[in-house]
Amino acid sequence: MVRGEVVTVADPIADMLTRIRNAIARGHPEVAMPSSKMRQEIARILQEEGYIEGWQVEERESYPLLRLRLRYLEQGTRVRRSAIQGLRRVSRPSRRVYVRASEIPNTHAGLGICILSTSQGIMTGREARERRLGGELLCEIW
Repeated sequence: MVRGEVVTVADPIADMLTRIRNAIARGHPEVAMPSSKMRQEIARILQEEGYIEGWQVEERESYPLLRLRLRYLEQGTRVRRSAIQGLRRVSRPSRRVYVRASEIPNTHAGLGICILSTSQGIMTGREARERRLGGELLCEIW
């Protein structure tokens, strides 16, 4: 595969999470991927919750590119730790997971977030619980 070439993936959210996970493992300051409305909404939530520093969409000739600036926390003089400690895709194309508002999980005893796709858009589990909305449980981040 040529770098920068767009390849159609069966699960774009899993692809996004994998790209973030790989960039964190290598200590990269940012990660880029093809953009979509769903990926932009997930990026918005990650920024609001303090897991990334920011994001932007770059318009290109062939396709828009979503660029995330990862957030690292300083620990001592030379050690950096990512604000994202883990990511997990819950609902997949082969196995969809839907939850009611009362069934929304507390990710890592409330120290993480879960992201849901509801009838009123993509939101955190906390927001969906407050609005008494259920939906598809997309992923968990801690």
